[in-house]
Amino acid sequence: VDWDVELDGSRSICLLFSCVLLLGSVRMRCLTFAVAAADVQLVSFGANPTKFTELNDPVMGGKSTGTWNLSSDKSFGVMDGEVVDVPSLKAPGFIKAVSDGDFADASSAAGELVLEVRSSTPEYKGFRVSFASGTASPSYACGGGGSLPLSRGCFKAKFEVPSGSDFTTVRIPFTSFSDKWSPATGEQTTTCAEDKDVCPTAEKLKGIKRVELWAEGADGKV
Repeated sequence: VDWDVELDGSRSICLLFSCVLLLGSVRMRCLTFAVAAADVQLVSFGANPTKFTELNDPVMGGKSTGTWNLSSDKSFGVMDGEVVDVPSLKAPGFIKAVSDGDFADASSAAGELVLEVRSSTPEYKGFRVSFASGTASPSYACGGGGSLPLSRGCFKAKFEVPSGSDFTTVRIPFTSFSDKWSPATGEQTTTCAEDKDVCPTAEKLKGIKRVELWAEGADGKV
């Protein structure tokens, strides 16, 4: 995997999920922050892969299922599963892969987060990515989405994966992220366009403590 990504003449912070999601799933090769300086690697696989943990919907008897594994040579991660309705809520649950730690300073990032992705289920509408910063408890923030007291600081955005057998670059502007969203659906309750207070800032990008890949808010194989 080539970590040296050019983005419109800029370098990038490469937050790499070289993930092959088997069956009906998304394959994510690289997730980057566009910057004007040298690359800063946040997540990697290979000899010392970043640890990810699979977390599935635990609320009120949630039935969604998913797994996260490394390939035999540890060169990529594998997440597959299915999002189904939580019976008591009659609404879709979620699955996600989570990495916690002290990530590199990304405060020099400028403008957008970039993913290289491929999926055998491009029709799935619940793909999301999030990162937590500026919160005392990343897990709490990424469970509450700003709807619970002191649960700000987990910035989430949706993305879609185009159809096709080749990797595609998907760009998500920072203005598409918000740290106010519904923990029931994942949908933003306040957008960055509506209130700049929910947007990620350079200060927040300096201290990322958690990264998450979600399938949420839509039933189906992911």
